[in-house]
Amino acid sequence: MHRPLRRERYERARRICRHAPGRRLQGLQSDYKGGAIREAACLAHLRRKIFDVHDSQPTELSTTAMAGIQAIYRIEEEIRGLPSAERLAARRSRTRPPVRALRRQLMRQGKGLSRHADIAKAFAYGAKRWRAFNRFLYDGQLEPDNVIAERAIRGFTVGRRNWLFSGNFAAAERSAVVLSIIETCKLCGVDAEAYLADVTERIQNDWPASRWDELMPRNWARREEMPLPLAA
Repeated sequence: MHRPLRRERYERARRICRHAPGRRLQGLQSDYKGGAIREAACLAHLRRKIFDVHDSQPTELSTTAMAGIQAIYRIEEEIRGLPSAERLAARRSRTRPPVRALRRQLMRQGKGLSRHADIAKAFAYGAKRWRAFNRFLYDGQLEPDNVIAERAIRGFTVGRRNWLFSGNFAAAERSAVVLSIIETCKLCGVDAEAYLADVTERIQNDWPASRWDELMPRNWARREEMPLPLAA
């Protein structure tokens, strides 16, 4: 009697896993085309393409482009961690000139190169996506690249073969939630194991819903600093 039920659940999970990603991607594509989602491209990807060419065949063009990107990153290193309003102000006054200079090089010099040249392909990659590369200049909350996110998921991607199969769709979603919490703890400098143990106990002891925000990793404190609520 249990086998048909397990089979039914398996088939349902397989259908969800097969069609859900496609439906979600379609929704994202609709939002993107409608303007609800705007792309912010990774400047590090452009830097890598130019660097690969420069490393194998250094030229004046590649040297100038690399110097321009490095100038942008030097400014970003100085303002990293500042409030978004201050970062935005610094980008408008300091970062915008080297970004515009890089754009001029990609657009103008790229046109005079053979489209088969490796440096021309790298320049074309940047020129085609320039609006997305330029997005961080207009939002102090954005980073010029997604290196922070890539570093955060590196541990998971290295070991993904070990947890390739989650059993069913719900289990995969739970895994994603737990992994997201762990990585958030790392970003906040919090011991993930201690955090999960402590927060789980607090929830079991009827932590008030009005104080959920205190349990976020960025606000979490040790047990002695946040007394558990008394039982009713």
